[in-house]
Amino acid sequence: MSEPAVPSALEPASATETVAAPTSAIADWIRDLCGDQEWLAWVVITLIGLGALAALASVSAMVLVWMERKVSAHMQLRLGPMRTGWHGALQPMADGLKLLFKEGLLPRTTDLFSYLLAPFIPMATALLALAVIPFSETWQLADPELGIIYVAALSGMSVFAILIGSWGSNNKYSLLGGMRAAAQALSYEISLLLVLMTAVLMSGETAMQAIVQSQEGYFWNWWLIRAPGVGFIAFIAFIISATAELNRAPFDFAESESELTGGFHTEYAGMAFAMFFLAEYVHLLVAACLGAVLFLGGYLPPVPALAFIPGPVWLLVKAFGLVFLFMWFRWTFPRLRIDQLLNLEWKFLMPVALLNLLAAGALRGWGWL
Repeated sequence: MSEPAVPSALEPASATETVAAPTSAIADWIRDLCGDQEWLAWVVITLIGLGALAALASVSAMVLVWMERKVSAHMQLRLGPMRTGWHGALQPMADGLKLLFKEGLLPRTTDLFSYLLAPFIPMATALLALAVIPFSETWQLADPELGIIYVAALSGMSVFAILIGSWGSNNKYSLLGGMRAAAQALSYEISLLLVLMTAVLMSGETAMQAIVQSQEGYFWNWWLIRAPGVGFIAFIAFIISATAELNRAPFDFAESESELTGGFHTEYAGMAFAMFFLAEYVHLLVAACLGAVLFLGGYLPPVPALAFIPGPVWLLVKAFGLVFLFMWFRWTFPRLRIDQLLNLEWKFLMPVALLNLLAAGALRGWGWL
């Protein structure tokens, strides 16, 4: 009797744990090379997948840093970076080199373990979330059956980095930024979870790949349009909640340089600061990809006739469209006060998201979805 095959990182381990997906051609090629050594094939495929995620995170962070500067500059009738490379395209590399060689200062009164641990948490959670984003039917590192719950659990982890870093810094401005971030994240986490549950009700699925497949066909099958009113309201609530969870302006109370000198990362310099800085943009990409998967058909084309364009291209086009929307918000709206931020969540956004969830449940119960 033959031994059971070791599950691949690019395909399901079992029917009860993951949603079935077509086998990747790359995975098949690696298995052919490894022959009977299934464990070796599993190790190689996993390492390739992790390396691809790390490369995607690094490159996307640099692209988004450049994009942020150019978008803000053009919205303010400026040129932005122009000297380093074509239209300043090499500016992120120059910034990276500067941070790499910048001295890392360690204040005397810090809690060393907390201070050094905090910068690694946001980048780790961003990579873990990217692992379940389906870039195509086969380009997905893992597809757990409860993928949407997995992403929801990771979304609340970033605030721990801010809290740990602010506490470990032993700086009152940093601690105040951490407390603001905790209040903000705990509040908007509720609306974000309600939006994710609305997406689950509309699609009837909890696996990321299955949610995308539920929108197959023409663009009016996307949940943004297909669910009358409910999908659009859920999408708007997602954008607002994600902006707050990402600590981006106008909800950047954890930093608020005009009030807190730098907020939770005041005492960080060099590569420690770079980890926080780059993780923010990787999380921005993750949020945009998640919005595209839930409401815009993910890697599916708007019409079947355009299916010859690869799925990853469609997902990245939609994701970068949402990234532009996030950046548009940042350079359009002024920062709120902390009481206005919490009032927006508890008195408006959460009740709307809850009623929208009930409406989605009613539509599902009546068979309209």
